[in-house]
Amino acid sequence: MLEDAAFWALVGLVLFLALVIYMGVPGKVTSALDKRADTIRTELDQARKLREEAQGLLAEYQRKAREAEAEVEEIIDQAKREADAFGVEAKRRVEDYVTSRTKMAEEKIAQAEAQALNEVRSLSADVAIAASQRILSARARGATAEALINRAIGDVKAKLH
Repeated sequence: MLEDAAFWALVGLVLFLALVIYMGVPGKVTSALDKRADTIRTELDQARKLREEAQGLLAEYQRKAREAEAEVEEIIDQAKREADAFGVEAKRRVEDYVTSRTKMAEEKIAQAEAQALNEVRSLSADVAIAASQRILSARARGATAEALINRAIGDVKAKLH
Protein backbone atom coordinates (compact mmCIF):
# COMPACT_ATOMS: atom_id res chain seq x y z
CA MET A 1 0.00 0.00 0.00
CA LEU A 2 2.89 2.37 0.57
CA GLU A 3 3.85 1.97 -3.03
CA ASP A 4 0.41 2.70 -4.39
CA ALA A 5 0.15 6.17 -5.98
CA ALA A 6 -3.53 6.47 -5.21
CA PHE A 7 -2.78 6.00 -1.54
CA TRP A 8 -0.19 8.76 -1.56
CA ALA A 9 -2.54 11.01 -3.47
CA LEU A 10 -5.15 10.40 -0.79
CA VAL A 11 -2.60 11.08 1.97
CA GLY A 12 -1.54 14.28 0.19
CA LEU A 13 -5.15 15.38 -0.15
CA VAL A 14 -5.89 14.70 3.53
CA LEU A 15 -2.75 16.59 4.57
CA PHE A 16 -3.68 19.49 2.29
CA LEU A 17 -7.19 19.63 3.71
CA ALA A 18 -5.81 19.46 7.26
CA LEU A 19 -3.42 22.31 6.44
CA VAL A 20 -6.23 24.38 4.93
CA ILE A 21 -8.38 23.78 8.03
CA TYR A 22 -5.45 24.48 10.35
CA MET A 23 -4.72 27.77 8.56
CA GLY A 24 -8.39 28.75 9.01
CA VAL A 25 -9.13 29.15 5.32
CA PRO A 26 -12.77 28.05 5.63
CA GLY A 27 -13.35 30.69 8.32
CA LYS A 28 -11.66 33.34 6.21
CA VAL A 29 -13.72 32.35 3.17
CA THR A 30 -16.88 32.36 5.28
CA SER A 31 -15.93 35.72 6.78
CA ALA A 32 -15.23 37.16 3.32
CA LEU A 33 -18.53 35.80 2.02
CA ASP A 34 -20.37 37.24 5.07
CA LYS A 35 -18.72 40.62 4.51
CA ARG A 36 -19.70 40.51 0.84
CA ALA A 37 -23.28 39.55 1.79
CA ASP A 38 -23.39 42.46 4.29
CA THR A 39 -22.06 44.84 1.65
CA ILE A 40 -24.68 43.66 -0.84
CA ARG A 41 -27.42 43.95 1.80
CA THR A 42 -26.27 47.50 2.62
CA GLU A 43 -26.21 48.43 -1.07
CA LEU A 44 -29.70 46.97 -1.50
CA ASP A 45 -30.96 49.01 1.46
CA GLN A 46 -29.41 52.16 0.02
CA ALA A 47 -30.90 51.41 -3.38
CA ARG A 48 -34.31 50.89 -1.76
CA LYS A 49 -34.02 54.21 0.08
CA LEU A 50 -32.94 55.99 -3.08
CA ARG A 51 -35.86 54.44 -4.95
CA GLU A 52 -38.28 55.61 -2.26
CA GLU A 53 -36.79 59.12 -2.40
CA ALA A 54 -37.08 59.12 -6.19
CA GLN A 55 -40.71 58.04 -5.97
CA GLY A 56 -41.37 60.77 -3.42
CA LEU A 57 -39.72 63.38 -5.66
CA LEU A 58 -41.67 62.13 -8.66
CA ALA A 59 -44.92 62.38 -6.74
CA GLU A 60 -44.00 65.90 -5.59
CA TYR A 61 -43.12 67.01 -9.12
CA GLN A 62 -46.35 65.53 -10.46
CA ARG A 63 -48.29 67.40 -7.77
CA LYS A 64 -46.46 70.62 -8.63
CA ALA A 65 -47.17 70.07 -12.32
CA ARG A 66 -50.89 69.63 -11.57
CA GLU A 67 -50.84 72.78 -9.44
CA ALA A 68 -49.07 74.68 -12.23
CA GLU A 69 -51.65 73.49 -14.77
CA ALA A 70 -54.46 74.59 -12.47
CA GLU A 71 -52.77 77.97 -12.00
CA VAL A 72 -52.37 78.36 -15.77
CA GLU A 73 -56.05 77.59 -16.27
CA GLU A 74 -56.94 80.14 -13.58
CA ILE A 75 -54.76 82.77 -15.28
CA ILE A 76 -56.37 82.02 -18.65
CA ASP A 77 -59.86 82.25 -17.15
CA GLN A 78 -58.97 85.53 -15.44
CA ALA A 79 -57.56 86.91 -18.69
CA LYS A 80 -60.74 85.90 -20.55
CA ARG A 81 -62.90 87.58 -17.91
CA GLU A 82 -60.79 90.73 -18.06
CA ALA A 83 -60.88 90.73 -21.87
CA ASP A 84 -64.65 90.33 -21.84
CA ALA A 85 -65.01 93.12 -19.30
CA PHE A 86 -62.66 95.31 -21.31
CA GLY A 87 -64.66 94.58 -24.48
CA VAL A 88 -67.91 95.55 -22.76
CA GLU A 89 -66.31 98.71 -21.37
CA ALA A 90 -64.83 99.60 -24.76
CA LYS A 91 -68.18 99.08 -26.45
CA ARG A 92 -69.90 101.26 -23.86
CA ARG A 93 -67.29 103.98 -24.28
CA VAL A 94 -67.59 103.90 -28.05
CA GLU A 95 -71.36 104.16 -27.78
CA ASP A 96 -71.05 107.05 -25.31
CA TYR A 97 -68.52 108.74 -27.55
CA VAL A 98 -70.67 108.31 -30.64
CA THR A 99 -73.72 109.57 -28.72
CA SER A 100 -71.89 112.66 -27.47
CA ARG A 101 -70.39 113.36 -30.89
CA THR A 102 -73.79 112.92 -32.48
CA LYS A 103 -75.29 115.32 -29.99
CA MET A 104 -72.51 117.86 -30.69
CA ALA A 105 -72.99 117.40 -34.43
CA GLU A 106 -76.72 117.89 -34.05
CA GLU A 107 -76.11 121.08 -32.06
CA LYS A 108 -73.70 122.37 -34.70
CA ILE A 109 -76.15 121.49 -37.42
CA ALA A 110 -78.91 123.29 -35.56
CA GLN A 111 -76.71 126.38 -35.25
CA ALA A 112 -75.81 126.22 -38.93
CA GLU A 113 -79.46 125.79 -39.82
CA ALA A 114 -80.47 128.82 -37.74
CA GLN A 115 -77.71 130.90 -39.33
CA ALA A 116 -78.69 129.76 -42.81
CA LEU A 117 -82.31 130.62 -42.11
CA ASN A 118 -81.30 134.16 -41.00
CA GLU A 119 -79.14 134.71 -44.10
CA VAL A 120 -81.68 133.46 -46.61
CA ARG A 121 -84.84 134.70 -44.95
CA SER A 122 -85.73 136.50 -48.12
CA LEU A 123 -85.80 133.23 -50.08
CA SER A 124 -88.80 131.01 -50.02
CA ALA A 125 -89.37 128.40 -47.31
CA ASP A 126 -89.04 125.51 -49.77
CA VAL A 127 -85.59 126.63 -50.91
CA ALA A 128 -84.42 127.06 -47.28
CA ILE A 129 -85.68 123.61 -46.29
CA ALA A 130 -84.06 121.98 -49.32
CA ALA A 131 -80.76 123.74 -48.59
CA SER A 132 -80.87 122.67 -44.95
CA GLN A 133 -81.54 119.11 -45.97
CA ARG A 134 -78.60 119.12 -48.37
CA ILE A 135 -76.30 120.59 -45.70
CA LEU A 136 -77.47 118.03 -43.14
CA SER A 137 -77.09 115.16 -45.58
CA ALA A 138 -73.67 116.29 -46.74
CA ARG A 139 -72.30 116.85 -43.24
CA ALA A 140 -73.83 113.83 -41.54
CA ARG A 141 -72.78 111.42 -44.26
CA GLY A 142 -69.56 112.99 -45.34
CA ALA A 143 -66.55 114.13 -43.41
CA THR A 144 -68.17 114.46 -39.96
CA ALA A 145 -69.47 110.89 -39.83
CA GLU A 146 -66.21 109.49 -41.23
CA ALA A 147 -64.13 111.56 -38.81
CA LEU A 148 -66.27 110.36 -35.90
CA ILE A 149 -65.91 106.75 -36.94
CA ASN A 150 -62.15 107.06 -37.56
CA ARG A 151 -61.62 108.80 -34.24
CA ALA A 152 -63.75 106.25 -32.38
CA ILE A 153 -61.81 103.40 -34.01
CA GLY A 154 -58.52 105.13 -33.18
CA ASP A 155 -59.56 105.52 -29.53
CA VAL A 156 -60.58 101.87 -29.28
CA LYS A 157 -57.31 100.69 -30.88
CA ALA A 158 -55.27 102.91 -28.57
CA LYS A 159 -57.03 101.51 -25.51
CA LEU A 160 -56.60 97.93 -26.68
CA HIS A 161 -52.85 98.42 -27.04
